[in-house]
Amino acid sequence: MSIRRFAVLLCAEDSDYVRTKYGGYFGIFKEMLAAPGEEWHVFRASRQELPRDETEIRLYDGFVITGSCSDAHGDDPWIRDLLVLLRKLDSMEKKVLGICFGHQILGRALGGKVGRAKSWDIGLRTVNLSTTSAFLSSLMIPQVLSVIQCHRDEVKEMPPNVEVVARSDKTGIEMFRFGDHIMGIQGHPEYTIDILLHLIDRLLQRTLITESYADVLKADIGACAPDKEAWRKLCISFLKGTQ
Repeated sequence: MSIRRFAVLLCAEDSDYVRTKYGGYFGIFKEMLAAPGEEWHVFRASRQELPRDETEIRLYDGFVITGSCSDAHGDDPWIRDLLVLLRKLDSMEKKVLGICFGHQILGRALGGKVGRAKSWDIGLRTVNLSTTSAFLSSLMIPQVLSVIQCHRDEVKEMPPNVEVVARSDKTGIEMFRFGDHIMGIQGHPEYTIDILLHLIDRLLQRTLITESYADVLKADIGACAPDKEAWRKLCISFLKGTQ
């Protein structure tokens, strides 16, 4: 039996806190998605480390694209390189799961429009899953799920051949699927409340949000928790074709 291999395309730099406590964002995704006997590798996409050619791409059963502090609508060299790779993965019908920035850059690669949202979306958000999606119906999970959000950009429009499978009162395209091989999720199913609190502090330190807004966000989090197990099941079922 061949070993299943997966790769994380890391689009952000790890903070010292996340690196020490969780083994970086790569460690966070492995914790959520990896199973015994699998091989998981990381490519630091934001440093222009990507699979070199089709031969290397074929080594992997699937790819996960992480969040990022960069804009998916930007024109940095590494973002242009990533777009080229994603279109190649699409042409090869490789499984690709995009999270937050990964969701947005996948939307752009497929011909969608990405840009600034009206405001930040930070905290727990209720997401409504499509009742007509055959994939979601097969999972036997609730049609309404809570997920941690931390973004100020969004996918604003997708081509008609892309299926939007989740929406919220804040974001029109919370999740989409293209064929059986590409899926984007705007929220962060991999995050814990602890990680979110850390990110709020980082955004405050970088003056991307105000102290009063940070206080409101922390107060609103309370004792609520995201539906991590349902999201984990959804992501693994898509990426590996298992339920």
